[in-house]
Amino acid sequence: MRISVVGLGLIGGSMALDLKKNGFASEIIGVDINEKHCEEALSIKLVDRILPIDLALEQSDIMILAIPVQHIVKVLPEVLNMVKSQVIIDVGSTKQLTSESVKHHPSRGNFVATHPMAGTEFSGPTAAINNLFRSKAVIFCDVELSSSEALKLVSDLYFCLGMPIINMNSQEHDLHAAYVSHISHISSFALALTVLKKEKDAQNIFNLASGGFDSTVRLAKSSPEMWTPIFTQNAENVLNVLDTYISELIQIREAIETQNTEALNDIISEANKIRKILKDPR
Repeated sequence: MRISVVGLGLIGGSMALDLKKNGFASEIIGVDINEKHCEEALSIKLVDRILPIDLALEQSDIMILAIPVQHIVKVLPEVLNMVKSQVIIDVGSTKQLTSESVKHHPSRGNFVATHPMAGTEFSGPTAAINNLFRSKAVIFCDVELSSSEALKLVSDLYFCLGMPIINMNSQEHDLHAAYVSHISHISSFALALTVLKKEKDAQNIFNLASGGFDSTVRLAKSSPEMWTPIFTQNAENVLNVLDTYISELIQIREAIETQNTEALNDIISEANKIRKILKDPR
């Protein structure tokens, strides 16, 4: 099985590592417009070869589009124009615009829209790690538009990565992703900016930062090139989530300002219910 990976960053690179290691892929072909990324990917043996996207598709059984979402919308229709029997996967964090871009394409059945719910705050080929995806969920979107053959092949691929599959339509995906993933990044960016504006002594930040701060602000190190288009593509859902988030912050602020310990205690107790959802044993 030859697999081409377009976009040699954290997600594409980590998929390449595991698919080759686990024997699903016999060869990984890399595609990236960043020459430095291509050189790094070859030097660390993330890929076997580097080719232009048209030649990579021609020599592949599966092509994985692991590029920022604003580029997926442009590249996917072009790839489907060239496709023969190959299966195309995207791994973008938004799905509705991607789905609409190829909804009526004659080769739509060759495409499976997926979102593996895994990642770190790092980017580039050297960020790729083994077992990034194991036991994390992957979302398949609009499966009724994909052929049964394509779905079977892509299901086998994600089974090899150790990922259980959840089916949604693209609208549901973007709504839930806004609540679970996108707001987490916005919160982290906002916290980092707050600390940077209020605490001018970098050494104090370094000295006083503990596990709680580090884990909360970790996502603020994420790539702006990746997250800016995610927020703008999913703007309606993200804005709705932000309104709810801001409303909760205002309630917390009011309780602290009025020294309303009962209200503050109730707010924290209500928030503690997230333990059941996340299966916190405590």
